Amino acid sequence: MNKSTLALAITLVALANQATAAGFIEDSKATLNLRNFYYDRNDKNTANNNTEANEWGQGLQLNFVSGYTQGTVGFGVDAIGLVGVKLDSGGTTSKAERSRNPGALFPLESDGSAVDNYGKAGVTGKVRLSKTELRIGTLQPKLPVITFNDGRLLPQTFEGAQVTSAEIDGLTLTAGQLESTKTRSSTDDVALRIGGAGSVQGKAADSNEFIYAGGDYKITKDLTAQYYYGSLEDFYKQHFLGLTHNLALPVGALKTDLRYFNSGSDGKNGSLAGRTEGYKSSGFWRAGDSNTGEVDNNTWSALFTYSLSGHALIAGYQQVSGDSAFPFVNQGDGASAYLITDRQIGKFASAGERTWLAEYGYDFASAGIPGLKATVTYLSGNNIDAAASDRKEWERDFRLDYALQDGPLKGLGLSWRNATFRSNAATDLDENRLIVSYSLPLL
Repeated sequence: MNKSTLALAITLVALANQATAAGFIEDSKATLNLRNFYYDRNDKNTANNNTEANEWGQGLQLNFVSGYTQGTVGFGVDAIGLVGVKLDSGGTTSKAERSRNPGALFPLESDGSAVDNYGKAGVTGKVRLSKTELRIGTLQPKLPVITFNDGRLLPQTFEGAQVTSAEIDGLTLTAGQLESTKTRSSTDDVALRIGGAGSVQGKAADSNEFIYAGGDYKITKDLTAQYYYGSLEDFYKQHFLGLTHNLALPVGALKTDLRYFNSGSDGKNGSLAGRTEGYKSSGFWRAGDSNTGEVDNNTWSALFTYSLSGHALIAGYQQVSGDSAFPFVNQGDGASAYLITDRQIGKFASAGERTWLAEYGYDFASAGIPGLKATVTYLSGNNIDAAASDRKEWERDFRLDYALQDGPLKGLGLSWRNATFRSNAATDLDENRLIVSYSLPLL
């Protein structure tokens, strides 16, 4: 049975007894989130720069979150509805001469042009017992081993089941299984894969089973430890260890964020025959290497943030080791990885890559302008494994955000995100995003 259908069935059974549904109704909330998104990308080293993109759209996201029915076991239902409307786009992807390339914000028609509008929806049934909650249906996980992407007009969603428990003070446990996803610019449910996966005779190498489990343990009020396990069937299995610490200093404060991933092959990816079917990873392997395409990766990072008043100074380092790139669920239509280097354009997660980053942020509330924030980031990666030596890349991001603090449009958000990416291993890019967002409570 489809998990969304099962989720709805569970909820309807629970709500059949209206006498116990008071909490379900009284605690329900509905919000309409509006996002106006302009996207501009300038590709620098392509023929005639003909993969440039300029698109503009209006996104609408309706979120309904119910309360729980009364009783020892509470039942509820959440729902999400997403609509994207094209305001402007390019020509077609098949046109030889074009000034703009569609597909950055919208799905494509059969002729390669952007659709006028698109939509998707999901429902999630939920059951609560004490401090444990089971959710079945549409999910948007945000965990070290699996994170949904929200970098364009509409967010990504997954289908599956997840249980979260906080029965023990200071310990939060999470486990789940995902079967498919609707990517950020698509309405179709698609199976799961990683970067580098291929296809044989038109059959794509993918998986319908990503399982994950782990927890966050608050050792002290300032120190939190994490462990998570994730496995995408026939591709990879991954262990994550994390540690975050907040330290109050005589002047300012210091936050430390340490992360370590260990990833290896699973199922078909672990055999030459399976990799020949397309169950392989991106990375660099020398000629004649029988392990070509096998997941083999260790990635660790350290990020330090010093804050004082409205200032934040950040420094970090990340090292990717092993023959393969860092593996994560990625359908090729925008995906997020829990890396300190996952930024506006690049992820800096190639095999062998070593990256350092520096960032400065300022909250203008300290200067008497609440709601205004600015951040500038620089990342530099080198030592990328490739046939040619000295492969490297860098990225500079600038972000300016402002949210209205009062008046009839209180909460209206304005954001400008500018990025420059340069590499001798990939396409050079300049990118701007202009976003106007607003949340309207309905219940």
